[in-house]
Amino acid sequence: MRAAVYRGVNDVRVETVPVPEIGPGDVLVKINTCGICGTDLKKIHTGSHSAPRIFGHEMSGTIVRVGEGVTNFAVGDRVMAYHHVPCGDCFYCRKQTFAQCDSYKNVGCTAGFAPSGGGFAEYIRVMSWIVGRGLVKIPDEIPFEQAAFIEPVNTCYKAIELLSLRPDETVLVIGQGPIGILLAALAHRTGATVLTSDLYPERHAVAAKFGLKNPLKAGENVAAAAKAATEGRGADVALLAVGGNGLIQIAMDAIRPGGRVVLFAQTQHGEAGFDPGAVCMDEKTLMGSYSSSVSFNEDVNRLVFEGYRNGFDFTRLISHRFSLEDAVKAIDLASHPQADSMKIVIQP
Repeated sequence: MRAAVYRGVNDVRVETVPVPEIGPGDVLVKINTCGICGTDLKKIHTGSHSAPRIFGHEMSGTIVRVGEGVTNFAVGDRVMAYHHVPCGDCFYCRKQTFAQCDSYKNVGCTAGFAPSGGGFAEYIRVMSWIVGRGLVKIPDEIPFEQAAFIEPVNTCYKAIELLSLRPDETVLVIGQGPIGILLAALAHRTGATVLTSDLYPERHAVAAKFGLKNPLKAGENVAAAAKAATEGRGADVALLAVGGNGLIQIAMDAIRPGGRVVLFAQTQHGEAGFDPGAVCMDEKTLMGSYSSSVSFNEDVNRLVFEGYRNGFDFTRLISHRFSLEDAVKAIDLASHPQADSMKIVIQP
C-alpha cells in the first residue's frame, strides 16, 4: 500500500509499505479521509518522535478485514477509530483524567512501524482494545468527512465541558482555525456570548457559518476589546486555540478577576511568563485541557451525526483535499496556514 512515512525532522515521503497484518480482535480499515492535526505537524517538525512512523489520527473508513473473535463489527462497516482508549481502572481513570492513563498513551492504531495513528496511509490496523471501546460505526447517511471530525470534536467538547459555562458568561477564543472554530461553536451552544480573534477575516467568515457573530478585528488589542465588550470587566473565559506561549499573558489580561484561561494548543514543553499576582490577588485561573475523554464519546457521536443536518456540518471547515500521493504538499500547506486554508484532509 501507499503511505506518507515520517523519516525524520521535516522529512515525510510517500512510499510503498506492507499492508498491516491483523491479529485476533483486530480489524483492518481502508482509510477514506484523514484530517491533518496540529499535533501531527509538531511531531514532524520537532522530531519529538523517533522515525520511521506513519502519523494521522483524525480518520474514517471502511472495515475490509476482521480478526478472530470480532463480533460487533463486520466487513463493510463504515467506522471511525479513536487512536487512544483509557483502561478505565487506574488512578487517573478514577479521577476522570483519562489522558494521563498509561494505557491511554499506548496508541492502538497503526499503518506500520511504531504505532502512531496511521491515517496517512491506505489501510490501518485497529487493535483489539480500540475495537472494544474506541471504534465507532458511522450511519450510512453521514459522510466520511463529517465522521473524521469525531476525535477533534471530542477534544474540544471536553474543554468546554470542563468550564461549565453559563449563558451570562463571555468567552474569548483566540485563534479561528478549525479547532478554534470548534471550540467557539461549542461554547456558543451553551448560550454564552462568544468573541473570536484571528488575523484572517476569511476565517471569521467561516466562523459566521457556525453562528459566531462577534469577531475581533485583526491587530486589535484583544484584551481591550474583551473589556469593551464586557462593561470593562474582561471575558469570563479565554481559550487559547493556537500555540505560542506569548499569548498566555494576553489571555490573562483579557479575562476578568476570577476568570479562567484554558491552554488548549500549548502541547510543547517550555517556559512561559505570566503575572503570578493575577493568579493570586485577582484570583484568575490558568488551566489546561488535552486530548479526548471517553466520558463524552456518546454525546460527541450524537452531536457529530445529528449535527450534520442541524447546524454542525463540520465538512464546511474543510478547505483543501489532497490525495495520498500529494500528502507532502498537504502537510506543507497545513504547516504554513494561509488566509483561505482551514482543515486540510488526505483522502487515499
